[in-house]
Amino acid sequence: MKIALDPWVLSSRFRNHGVYVYAHSLFQELARSAARHDVEFCLFTSRSNHNDAVQIAGERNFHHRPAPLLAHKHLWRVAGASMAARGAEADLLFAPSATVVPFGIPVICTIHDATPLWEPSSGTAVALAQRILLRSAAAASRAVIAVSQCSRRDLVDCLRVPESKIAVVYPGYDKASFNAQPPNSTGLQNLLSRLQISRPYILHHGVIQPRKNLRRLIEAYRLLISQTPGLDLELVLAGPLGWKFQEVLDAAKQPNAPGRVVLTGALPQHELALLVKGATLAIVPSLYEGFCMPLVESMACGTPTIASNTSCLPEVSGSTLLYFHPLSVDDMAACMKRAIEDSRVRDAIARRGQEFVLRYDWQHCADETVEVLKKAA
Repeated sequence: MKIALDPWVLSSRFRNHGVYVYAHSLFQELARSAARHDVEFCLFTSRSNHNDAVQIAGERNFHHRPAPLLAHKHLWRVAGASMAARGAEADLLFAPSATVVPFGIPVICTIHDATPLWEPSSGTAVALAQRILLRSAAAASRAVIAVSQCSRRDLVDCLRVPESKIAVVYPGYDKASFNAQPPNSTGLQNLLSRLQISRPYILHHGVIQPRKNLRRLIEAYRLLISQTPGLDLELVLAGPLGWKFQEVLDAAKQPNAPGRVVLTGALPQHELALLVKGATLAIVPSLYEGFCMPLVESMACGTPTIASNTSCLPEVSGSTLLYFHPLSVDDMAACMKRAIEDSRVRDAIARRGQEFVLRYDWQHCADETVEVLKKAA
């Protein structure tokens, strides 16, 4: 069986987003295991994604194939990907996100969440296009992979996708970077000095955008500081600027406000892992997520982590953490206070979280994905 892989999200503009991490990590594992699965994979490349695609080194049964249409984003998503797959004589096309319209060849896609429907991450025109692509991919794909049971329910409830058409396959995470090994103390201190982080800190990492709920996080942090004399903690927001980031920047720079908020911008993987490992507390206050890689990464490092009680977050964390209502600044601040002040609670959530996330593994993800593809073919 020959499977074509759609590399659309391997473009450099997606590099700090979860869909890029998912596609790159999964394709790399598929490249390693292609011969073992007795499946031939074809990954398309073009000038726009050449470096990101060709670094996915394949063994036997994994090939790169030039696809000039990939440089034309609208044409590629509407018909180009399917035409390229047919030209490669593939049996089906696998798209790691809902960015392709099935056309003339069986397509299996991964739909990570229903963000375009509930919590858009872009302007009106782009969000409309994303909703159209999402509905088209969900309706016309032969099978759909969801990354959590929560996402699966959303696809059934919002898009009326038959339950029998959806398989849940959890992603993995980078265990070489995010793990229980203590951080290099010199490297961490140098990083903190460069980022001008001078005190112990609470950390959030991810794209700065409205559904991450960071304005309320800043309010909750300042409430915590004002209510707890002597608490000397900074709030660090690590990640690239996304859509509608200005309100977060304005809140962070509010004059005469208690505490200090540091925005680091996007960081390379090894520096981000150091920052996570050095945090006093990690927090995920999101309004909506499909899987939430930052949550898993923080837990994997043994960093005490707290999170919203919404969407997939309790599912992905195994209900092993402390949770708060994301719309309540008071509840968020109280949860942070408990995790910081009670060492037994902090140690327990760190230990339980680290043990739970070991089940997320890219090899398991690749194996289960191949089974879904074989069944669909």
